[in-house]
Amino acid sequence: QVQLVESGGGLVQPGGSLRLSCAASGFTLSYYNIGWFRQAPGKEREGVSCISRSGQGTYYADSVKGRFTISRDNAKNTVYLQMNSLKPEDTAVYYCARMRWGLRVGVPSIADYDYWGQGTQVTVSS
Repeated sequence: QVQLVESGGGLVQPGGSLRLSCAASGFTLSYYNIGWFRQAPGKEREGVSCISRSGQGTYYADSVKGRFTISRDNAKNTVYLQMNSLKPEDTAVYYCARMRWGLRVGVPSIADYDYWGQGTQVTVSS
């Protein structure tokens, strides 16, 4: 069955870095665009970034542009989110998700994604 498993979250000081991983199984990763979302306590889930099947196309929310980098290694069935210059407002549970086949990379919409991981907690605090 389709599975997405996030890892790499943790506690980091402001200005620090983390790299999240999303391990995919049960489907051919290279056929699908993948997105990262996050949800902070009391807030709605928001799209952070997404990457096309080949890795050529990417999208970043304004709030993370220049600080986060999305990448993928289809041979390893893994998508990454490198997060640098972290801020307290980046604190959230981060989720990866598989975009429905045939859709294009753009502003992430929850309805465009059909499978989700369980999430990994990222806490930015001194």
